[in-house]
Amino acid sequence: MKKYFLLGALITSSLVTPAFSQVKTEQLFQVPNIEVAGFAEMEVVPDEIYFSISLREYFQDEKNQKDKVNISALEKQLIKAVADAGLPKEALSISGVGGYQNYNYVDKKKKPATFLEAKQYELKVASAEKLDGILSKVESRGVQYANIARVDHSKREEFKKQVKIDALKAAKVKAEYLVASLDQKLGKVLEIKELDENLYFPQPVFAKANVRAFAAEAADTVQDSDVQYQKIKISYRMQAAFEIK
Repeated sequence: MKKYFLLGALITSSLVTPAFSQVKTEQLFQVPNIEVAGFAEMEVVPDEIYFSISLREYFQDEKNQKDKVNISALEKQLIKAVADAGLPKEALSISGVGGYQNYNYVDKKKKPATFLEAKQYELKVASAEKLDGILSKVESRGVQYANIARVDHSKREEFKKQVKIDALKAAKVKAEYLVASLDQKLGKVLEIKELDENLYFPQPVFAKANVRAFAAEAADTVQDSDVQYQKIKISYRMQAAFEIK
């Protein structure tokens, strides 16, 4: 009998608890209240730029396929250039390994086309100007491409928190002047909800293709990169319910 009684008590408890919770919520909102949404947005210039760099082997004597510059030699040049630029080792990482057929050799009777190795890297810098100085120390014929892959900001999480706070404050300000228009005062907060999160991370675009790696004829001249930055946009919409006194 004790077991049956205990089971019955558990079933009764499970049935009563949700109903009690609902009643409690309804009682909470029986007091006069106002529910509003607040919006806030922040724009910041990215301070973390991630470049995708591809190095590839090549022959100094392309016609006769002699004097090959190995990928290891090019990689050493890149690593040293990154260190000389004052960047930590962690700023450079390998993102892929591959290869390509060297089709410049056209005399098929003597020797077939050669397979040459290629490597892709990701380089993290604070500004695009750093890239020019780094690539100026790598053999330009060994650089296949250097593109901006993505951007970010080192304080992104801090900015997100601040935008949420600003959105909530905006909701309170809205509630205050709406309630004041009815000659009432705002009371304590009853409920807070996060409605929308919008993070926009644009990709910077080169306005001029003047990176030294793409201009072998200007191998001894380093030009400044002309990069147009779009700002990162962080926005939130917060909803809050307040008691009306």
